[in-house]
Amino acid sequence: MQLKKLLAAGVAGAFLTGLVACSSEEASTQGQQWRYAHEEFEGDVQDVFAQKFREYIETHSEHQVQIFRFGDLGESEDIMEQTQAGILNFVNQSPGFTGALIPEAQIFFIPYLLPVDDQQMVEFFRTSRAINELFPALYAEQGLELLTMYPEGEMVVTADTPVRSPEDFRGKNIRTMPNPLLTETYRAFGATPTPLPWGEVYGGLQTNILQGQENPIFWIQSGALYEVSPNLIFTGHGQFTTALMANQDFFNGLSAEDQQLVRDATAYAFDYITEYVPGLSDAMLERILESSDQVTVTRLTEEERQAFRDRAPQVEARFIEMTGERGAALLEQFKADLDAVRKE
Repeated sequence: MQLKKLLAAGVAGAFLTGLVACSSEEASTQGQQWRYAHEEFEGDVQDVFAQKFREYIETHSEHQVQIFRFGDLGESEDIMEQTQAGILNFVNQSPGFTGALIPEAQIFFIPYLLPVDDQQMVEFFRTSRAINELFPALYAEQGLELLTMYPEGEMVVTADTPVRSPEDFRGKNIRTMPNPLLTETYRAFGATPTPLPWGEVYGGLQTNILQGQENPIFWIQSGALYEVSPNLIFTGHGQFTTALMANQDFFNGLSAEDQQLVRDATAYAFDYITEYVPGLSDAMLERILESSDQVTVTRLTEEERQAFRDRAPQVEARFIEMTGERGAALLEQFKADLDAVRKE
């Protein structure tokens, strides 16, 4: 892990050296190469989104987009630091990691706040005032231009044994992203939350240091987590969300034409991915079941979900404690936006 970080730092340093001669004004001219990093593997949802973004940019301009996947430049924290430093131009990252920078982004980890229905989620991200009006200002405070947020699928827990109640979680070390509110969620669920970077998860499950983790199904399939954590539990507590951001100095230095190009490419990729994600979980679950006869699938009944749902208010209270009046206002708008979607 340390070697990987050193290598990533070396690559990033080479980028930085190459950027010294490039002013923000030069970055807005034709024929530039833009650097875009995300936190997933080839063919995963963020990679599909990135490919569509690049496709639009390179079809409608002379710019080129260089894509870096998970591990190319280090872990999630590394690519965020490189984006804030201007080494990378674009970064696609989950609020699970940006929550350390932007505490309000942890709102996505309040359990049972977001629906698991794909179409409702897509409509929410398209129309939400909280997403499209309030969040950009929060990201701007960290030198980031928020271009879009989108869902990647229902969160599913994997564990060493099937789980149907908070009592079943007792004594289990469940890996979480390094996110304080997600930690609070699994503590409320009865587990022992264990924040770890992604690179340590498979080994932790394999050696029983961890007894479980959560991710959308496509990532469980892509990362072969079902091999070492074969019991899949659909708790219905939320969807995985991610965000595309640009370094704000870079974005502000673009011409008006190139800024619109970036926005149009983002909308093009968003439209594609929101058609791509619905149904993906079912397809990936089928692949998992075809690959292993050790996998079990547990879908909680409404009564069983209610036992977990009853514990959500303490996580919500912790969110407000962490974020104050601003977080409370954001949560109120979130709920109003979700109510409007559900009524439709």
